[in-house]
Amino acid sequence: MKNLSVPLSESDIFSGHVLPNGTATSEALDIPERDEQLAKAEIAVLGIIFVAATLGNSVLIRVLWRRRKSMSRMYVFVMHLSIADLVVAVFQVLPQLIWDITKIFLGPDVLCRAVAYLQLVGMFASTYMMVVMTVDRFQAVCYPMVTFQKKKAHWNAAICSSWVLSLILSIPQLFIFSKKEAGPGAGQCWAEFIQPWGLKAYVSWIFLVIFFIPTVILTMCQVKICSVIRLNIHTKTHLTETQTVHSRASNVNCISKAMTKTVKMTVVIVLAFVLCWAPYFAVELCTAWYPSDINDGAVFTILMLLGNLNSCANPWIYMYFCGQIPRCTKHQSKSVSCHDQRQSG
Repeated sequence: MKNLSVPLSESDIFSGHVLPNGTATSEALDIPERDEQLAKAEIAVLGIIFVAATLGNSVLIRVLWRRRKSMSRMYVFVMHLSIADLVVAVFQVLPQLIWDITKIFLGPDVLCRAVAYLQLVGMFASTYMMVVMTVDRFQAVCYPMVTFQKKKAHWNAAICSSWVLSLILSIPQLFIFSKKEAGPGAGQCWAEFIQPWGLKAYVSWIFLVIFFIPTVILTMCQVKICSVIRLNIHTKTHLTETQTVHSRASNVNCISKAMTKTVKMTVVIVLAFVLCWAPYFAVELCTAWYPSDINDGAVFTILMLLGNLNSCANPWIYMYFCGQIPRCTKHQSKSVSCHDQRQSG
């Protein structure tokens, strides 16, 4: 079987220039011509995204870590999601920025494999942390006593599982990518796939485990959360005479004040995730299954930059909903104690 080689680059991480003979010769690996104006624009935008993502996530992590003793369970998830987004910024956006500036890969083979591995770790961790955070909100709204009985540990089963799963599922990157000579003194970090199905299988697998399956889970949880909140609000508004209703109204008060803010925040985070990555994965699937020149033009570059924007946007979404992080974390602690008060009553 022939092999397919793909360069390590965010815009080409799943698809790229196919080697016609399946061999890694310097002639076959010549760096293709690029649109210099488009490249300069991409470098400028990537630089802005990197600074914004690094600054936003670093500030948020620092603030939350300083208040870790009084931090609610929800903001433990927020802190780890920010860590995952910071990994994306450092190991995905920054390498792509350097790649665009130098046009070649600077570093040994071990660095090539490590960068490829950490790129996927960041994508997995950011997505899966978002999933476990949304599932936690789902339990808090739909099964409040289950959430109340959980500890506010800085490392819990859901968080540990997300990181471990991300580290394990990214292992194939270490074997797929390697450094190859693209010319005299010019190396490139390339991925090799078995033809004709290797690239298709790789892209489809990444799409399923990083985007499609998580999006289905996120959507189901958000729909159920919104349904329960609407039911509780309806109950509080129209039924006000029996003791049972008073009990339900107490539950509504917990949801409608402190918890509703975090629910809205997770909804916006999920929407940002879908809007940023859906176009990118759509183009990747089309490129892998129905090869075309779309991945060589401005359209693909714009979609690639839009995907990177997700990790840049998340910390600013948190700060928008919270206003002041310390005040927001205190409000979250009060929302958890609400269940304790209702139980003791």
